[in-house]
Amino acid sequence: MRPFTAIVAVFWVVAFLVAAATRSSAGAPSSARASSSAAAVGSTAAAHWVGSWATSEQIPEPRNALPAEALRDATLRQIVHLSIGGDVLRVHLSNAFGTAPLRIAAARIARAIAPGSPAIDAATDTMLTFGGRSDVIVPDGAEYISDPVRFAAPAGSSLAISLHLDRAPQGETSHPGSRATSYLAQGDVVSAPDLPRATTFDHWFQIAGVDVAASPRATAVVILGDSIADGHASTTNGNDRWSDDLARRVHAAGLALGVLNQGIGGNRLLHDGLGPNALARFDRDVLAQAGVRYLIVQEGINDIGTFDPQGELPPSAHAAFVHAVEGALEQIVLRAHAAGIAVYGGTLTPFVGSSYYRPKPVSEADREAVNRWIRQPGHFDDVIDFDAVMRDPARPDRLRPSFDSGDHLHPSPAGYRAMAAAVPLSLFRQ
Repeated sequence: MRPFTAIVAVFWVVAFLVAAATRSSAGAPSSARASSSAAAVGSTAAAHWVGSWATSEQIPEPRNALPAEALRDATLRQIVHLSIGGDVLRVHLSNAFGTAPLRIAAARIARAIAPGSPAIDAATDTMLTFGGRSDVIVPDGAEYISDPVRFAAPAGSSLAISLHLDRAPQGETSHPGSRATSYLAQGDVVSAPDLPRATTFDHWFQIAGVDVAASPRATAVVILGDSIADGHASTTNGNDRWSDDLARRVHAAGLALGVLNQGIGGNRLLHDGLGPNALARFDRDVLAQAGVRYLIVQEGINDIGTFDPQGELPPSAHAAFVHAVEGALEQIVLRAHAAGIAVYGGTLTPFVGSSYYRPKPVSEADREAVNRWIRQPGHFDDVIDFDAVMRDPARPDRLRPSFDSGDHLHPSPAGYRAMAAAVPLSLFRQ
C-alpha cells in the first residue's frame, strides 16, 4: 500500500471508530453508562487480554445446589483470588448449564477486605457494564464477558464480584469446590460495604473468569485436572491450592503469567462424573481462556479408581483401559498443539490406602503404566513428575506422610506447596 493511501485509510478508520463511540454513548440510557468503563473501552481496543482467574463450570449435584428460589431477587457476592495483576479487567459470567436465558440485573466488583469476609473496600466499588448497559441477558448454554473497566487489581489480590439476580436461573451453573466462601443476601445490595446477615456456602455460581489487560509478553497457563488441581483438603479461604502456590512463585520470579485453575473434583478423562469429562470441557476450559500458551494436565486417577474396583477383570481389560486413558491424554495434546499451546504432563500421584477407592494391586499397576507412558519422550512437551515428589520413599505406592492430608489421595497444604515447587519455571520462559 502506498504511503498516501495508507494515511487515508487510517484517517477513515479513526473517524469511523470515533463516530461509533459517540453514537454508542449518546444512545445508551444514562442509568446504564459508566464513565470509568467507557474510558477503559476506548483505551483498550487492542488490549492483550490474559486470564488472571478462572474456574470450571458444571451442574451442581443436589447437595451443592441452592434452593430453586434462593436466587430470586438476591445478591450473590463471591470472592476470587487473582494471579496476574492489571489496571483494566473484565469479568466472565456463565450460563453454561442453564436451560433458559439468565438475566443479571446488576454486577459490580470491589476489592475484598479480608479472607472469609463479605466486606469490601467501598472506595473501590465499581459497576460492570455489558455493551454499555448495567444489566445483561446471558443465553442458555453461553458465557458473557463484561465491558473492560478500569480497576487496580494487583497480583495476588482478592476480588469481590457481586451480582443481583431478579429472577432465579433455570438450571444453575456452578463450581462446587470453590474453597472460598460466597455470600447470598436478599434484594439488590451489590454495593453494600458488608453483608453481615448473608447466607454462606463454599461454592461459586454463574461466574467463570477474570481477565486483565496485560503487557504483550504476558501469557497464561491452564491447569487441567481433578480434585487435586481443585485443591481438595486445602484451606478454605486460604488460597493454598497448588495453583495458588505456583502463581506466587511465578510472580516472585517476575514472570508475567496468569495461572488458571481448571480442576473439577471427581473429574475423569473417559466418562462424565462430577462435571463433564476432560475432553468434553476442553474447548471451554482450555482453548477459550485468554492468553493461554501453556497447559499442565494431571488427569486419570479417578478413571483408575472407578475402573474394576473389585479387582476382578482380566489383564486384557486392564490393558484396553490403560490404552484408552493414554489415548485421551494424547487427544488433549493434539488439540492443544493445534492451538499453539505447549502441554506438560503431570504424573499421577499415589493413592494406595485411599478410602475413596480402596485401590487393589491391579489399580496401582494401571497407575504405574499410565505414568510410564506420560514419562516416555515424545508424548508431552515436557513432564512434571509429581509422583516422584509426592510418593513415600519407603512405600512408593503411597503418599509421603508429610504431604498427605490424611485420606491418602489428596495432598495437604504442605503437599500442594511441594507440587508447586516441582514445576520448573523454565517451562514458561521458552
